[in-house]
Amino acid sequence: MIGVTITRYFGMRFTRAILAIFFAIFCLMFVVVFVETLRRASDNPAAGAGMIALMTVMKVPAAAEMILPFAVLFGSMATFVDLTRKLELIVARAAGMSVWQFVAAPALAALLIGIVSVTIYNPLSAKMKQRSDQMELELFGREGSVRVDRGVWLRQHGVDGLAVIHANLTANSGVDLEGVSVNIYSADGGFVERVEAGKAHLEPGVWVLQGATVSAPGEPARQVDSYMLATDITPEQAAAATTPAQGTPFWDLPEMTARTTEAGLDATEYKLQFQTLLARPLLLVAMVLVAASFSLRFFRFGGVARTLSGGVVAGFVLYIATKIFSDLGGAGMISPLVAAWSPALVGSMLGTLTLLYSEDG
Repeated sequence: MIGVTITRYFGMRFTRAILAIFFAIFCLMFVVVFVETLRRASDNPAAGAGMIALMTVMKVPAAAEMILPFAVLFGSMATFVDLTRKLELIVARAAGMSVWQFVAAPALAALLIGIVSVTIYNPLSAKMKQRSDQMELELFGREGSVRVDRGVWLRQHGVDGLAVIHANLTANSGVDLEGVSVNIYSADGGFVERVEAGKAHLEPGVWVLQGATVSAPGEPARQVDSYMLATDITPEQAAAATTPAQGTPFWDLPEMTARTTEAGLDATEYKLQFQTLLARPLLLVAMVLVAASFSLRFFRFGGVARTLSGGVVAGFVLYIATKIFSDLGGAGMISPLVAAWSPALVGSMLGTLTLLYSEDG
């Protein structure tokens, strides 16, 4: 009963510390993004502070998801130090608890946080990010505003030749486009005409552009109600081209992988993102083990700043290794499974090995 009570107590302490650090970084990111977006919208009378705040609230969760491993690392180190400073860990050791017993609580807390972040937080943040991007494009896409082009480009070869399509907004997995402009070239590479339309819809074998303006060299521009552009793009290819893997919700990744593969496209990015999210709980556990291997030394050997700095550096090295393996997996040099799971597995084993050496001899 005492062991269960202490484990629950340690778990709650670690969970509160991790969530507090994550929330603090989240608030800092919100302020930075809000101020920057407000500055960009200063010349747009339609952009009020409330709308900017709403856009920022929907955008920041996806960005804050990247700093979750550091929140776990810093929260674990801070909690270990605080428990040792207040002699609570010393009392736990005196009561017969080993290092593995009081490390199990933060490891379990990190595992649960990782599972929740993958299954609940990630899908919500991805949906909110998509909505925020649409609001931002609608707001900063007005004439006279300054914005970075974040539209979608499609390149296709149809019966009429090459066509390069640009769209400001996409909907329905790339089947519907808004703010469309198309440059059409002949089979020998010569420019034929440019078509601009408010909306476009993908139907079998053809793009239907509504309310189009057609401009050809040496001819006056003409208005047409509907412009038909032959295409070899399928709905699956359109979805793969308009939905990045990092912005796809966790539960939609298997479907997007299957649809991209069926369309004959490379689905490596979707496979890698899916495996990376699956490996996140283990990566967070590895961060706890890294924090424990450094934070539990100082009360016996001294040198608080030096040991804690070593833990921070080790956590950053593990995170950088994760990014390097991710880039290698995205480039196809290693399999997505190896790229996603190797850093978490290696970090967990190294953390465990360090604790075995320092605590058990």
